[in-house]
Amino acid sequence: MTYCVAMRLDAGLVFLGDSRTNAGVDHISTFRKMTVFEHPGERLLVLLAAGNLAITQAVRRIVCERVGPEQHSLWTVPTLFEAARIVGEAVREIKTRDGEALKEAGIEFNCNFILGGQIRGEAMRLFHIYAAGNFIEATPENPYFQIGESKYGKPIVDRVVTPATGLDEAAKCALISMDSTLRSNISVGLPLDLLVYEADALRVTKFVQIDDNNQYMRMIRNTGGTRLKQVFQEIPDPSGRDAQLAPGAPRLETELTHPVRAPLPAALAGEVPAVCVFQPIVDGISV
Repeated sequence: MTYCVAMRLDAGLVFLGDSRTNAGVDHISTFRKMTVFEHPGERLLVLLAAGNLAITQAVRRIVCERVGPEQHSLWTVPTLFEAARIVGEAVREIKTRDGEALKEAGIEFNCNFILGGQIRGEAMRLFHIYAAGNFIEATPENPYFQIGESKYGKPIVDRVVTPATGLDEAAKCALISMDSTLRSNISVGLPLDLLVYEADALRVTKFVQIDDNNQYMRMIRNTGGTRLKQVFQEIPDPSGRDAQLAPGAPRLETELTHPVRAPLPAALAGEVPAVCVFQPIVDGISV
């Protein structure tokens, strides 16, 4: 499995992906999930992949190698929409070729892609391409996509990223999101590929590969948990209706409420708990 996230912002695009793949706890390998299509001054496209490695590599091979003059390719299409269609068609081709064999082997046809970038004459765009070959596009209301093990990093991105978020802040958010995922899921691992693209540059603006020795990532790893605990400790404990609180302090329980209770069985409704009665004893005689 893997974790990839991409963000479309007013100032540019941010892409981040890990490089782990595994087929069991004793078979873990490194395969980079980011592929860059760069023709400086003409176009910059980034493809992120997650899912079954054999499927995603086959799709990537089709997309990268079919570049003849008689074929549309990511290098020649006039729009990002057409580029997303090319990736989707490659997904369907592999499914047609291998889908039945995978099904017979009990293997799910599992793949997801993120494609984003900019072609000269067009605004930046970002697409999420599914295993059926169909796709959706990022919007101002939903400016980012995640694929792979997204659940651990999603709350962080949800709370921070908007189209107005700056590129450096968005990259920081993506890295914190990744660190949360690395901590909680063994199927995601270093090294990471981080690419930051400034709007209208039509070339790679910033790229870094992050391994275990990266100072910034180690700082996030070491301080993130400490700061989270600090915020946790600063939040007041939940309080009952009768608790003494400082003026203006929030109260968890403001009125008496009751849980939904299962009906007490009739056989138990009339039972009275046994009561032990202790009688005083004086001179060996019970009184």
